[in-house]
Amino acid sequence: MPTTPHPAHIAMFSIAAHGHVNPTLEVIRELVARGHRVTYAIPPALADKVAETGAEPVLYRTTLPAPDDDPSAWGTTLLDNVEPFLDDAIQALPQLIEAYEGDEPDLVLHDTASYPARVLAHRWNVPVISLAPHYVAWKGYEEEVAEPLWAEPRKTERGQAYYARFAAWLAENGISEHPDRFAGYPTRSLVMVPRALQPNADRVDDTVHTFVGACQGDRTAQGDWHRPAGTDKVLLVSLGSSFTKQPAFYRACVEAFGGLPGWHMVLQIGRHVDPAELGTVPDNVEVRDWVPQLAILKQADAFITHAGAGGSQEGLATATPMVAVPQAADQFGNAATLESLGVARQLPTEEATAEALREAVLALVDDPEVARRLSEIQAQMAQEGGTRRAADLIEAELRG
Repeated sequence: MPTTPHPAHIAMFSIAAHGHVNPTLEVIRELVARGHRVTYAIPPALADKVAETGAEPVLYRTTLPAPDDDPSAWGTTLLDNVEPFLDDAIQALPQLIEAYEGDEPDLVLHDTASYPARVLAHRWNVPVISLAPHYVAWKGYEEEVAEPLWAEPRKTERGQAYYARFAAWLAENGISEHPDRFAGYPTRSLVMVPRALQPNADRVDDTVHTFVGACQGDRTAQGDWHRPAGTDKVLLVSLGSSFTKQPAFYRACVEAFGGLPGWHMVLQIGRHVDPAELGTVPDNVEVRDWVPQLAILKQADAFITHAGAGGSQEGLATATPMVAVPQAADQFGNAATLESLGVARQLPTEEATAEALREAVLALVDDPEVARRLSEIQAQMAQEGGTRRAADLIEAELRG
C-alpha cells in the first residue's frame, strides 16, 4: 500500500438509497482508518448507517422518495425517473454550500446520482472522483443506448423543458457541459462493480474509469444465518430493497419450491407485501422482510435476484448460480450480462411462473459448466483489489 498522505478532509456525497450508499461504506471506513477526516453528505434516513463507518454525517433535506417508499413513487416514464434527481439537486445545493462554508474539503467523492457534488467540486476547485455503484458508459454508449432511449422524450415539451432547466442550472454554477455529459461522464471514476458485469468492457475508457470491484468488507454487524440441518440445497430469493411489491411473483416462488424435497428457500419479500398474501407457506420456506444477504449467499446453492448491481456482484463473488428477474433501471442490462457470462438465466417478471423458475434453478445448479464459469469469475474478481485498492487510488488523487 502506498504511504498515506497527510491526513485530508474528504467529502462524500450521496442520496438516500441503500443501493447507492452500501457500496461506498467500506471504502469510507478504510479512509477513516487511514487517518483522514471524512464527511458524508446524506439525508437523515441513512445517517446512522454512514456514522457507523466513522465518517461525520452532513445532513441535508431531500425531495427524493424515501429508501423504503413504494416503488410507484418513482413514476413510470423516463422523465418521471430523471426529473426528481434534478429537482433534488437544485434544492439541495444551497443547503450543502451552507453546510460546508468554511470547511471545504481537499477532495470530493460522489455517487453518480449526486449532481451537487460535481458543482461543489468545481466551485471549490478540488479533485473529484465518482464512485459508481453500477456499470458505466462506454465508447459508443450515446449512439447505442442514450440516443434511442431519449429520442421520443426529447421531442416533447416536457423533455425540452427538463434539458433547458438542467443546462440553466449548470450555467448558473459556471459549468458549460451539456447535461448528458455532466451526468454521465465524470473526469475520474472508480467503478465498484466487477469488470465482468460491465457491458462492452473493452470499450470503457480506462484513463477515466478504474474497476475496483466489490468493496464488501465485514458484514457481521448485519447478522448471521445458519443453514438448516438436513438441507441439501438452499435458494435465496430477493428483489432487493426497492422494487419488492411483487406478491404474485413470491407466490410463484412458493409454488415452485415449497415442499420440494431437500430444498430450503429463504424468501425476502420487503416491506410492501404482507406475508398473508402468500397463502399457505410450507415448512421449507423461510419468509423474511429483510435478510443478511451476503451471509446467506455464502451458503446458498442458487439465487433468484432482480439483478441489481449489489446483488449481481454478490452472486458472482460467492459463485452462486442466478436466475435474474429484473425490475427496473440497470437491472435489465445486468441480467443480460449475467446470462451472457453463462452463470445465469434471465426471466421477465411476466414469464416467471412457478414452472419456469423451478426449471431454471434446477438446470443451473446441475450444470458443471456454470460452476466452472462462476469459479473463474470469482478468481478474477479477487484480483480487482476492492476496498484497499479504492482507498489507494483516492489517496493517489490527493498526492496528485
